[in-house]
Amino acid sequence: MAKIEIYTTTTCPYCHAAKDLLTQKAASFTEISVTREPNQRSTMQGRAGGRTSVPQIFIDGTHIGGCDDLYALEEKGALDTLLA
Repeated sequence: MAKIEIYTTTTCPYCHAAKDLLTQKAASFTEISVTREPNQRSTMQGRAGGRTSVPQIFIDGTHIGGCDDLYALEEKGALDTLLA
């Protein structure tokens, strides 16, 4: 199974939607809350090419993008391949 990391905040509806999709796919993920660990925001920003919005999602170390990007992969049928 792929290693999934998702940077989130506690009140972000897009973060919840991304986590819901991953949960529906029975994909385990590590959630990194930039609300609880504000120092992780700069780490996220560096890994995500300067993006500051959440969620930022990484699968096997590759930056996937945000919630819309994750759902776009699902629509194209490419998400299952990445999660395998």
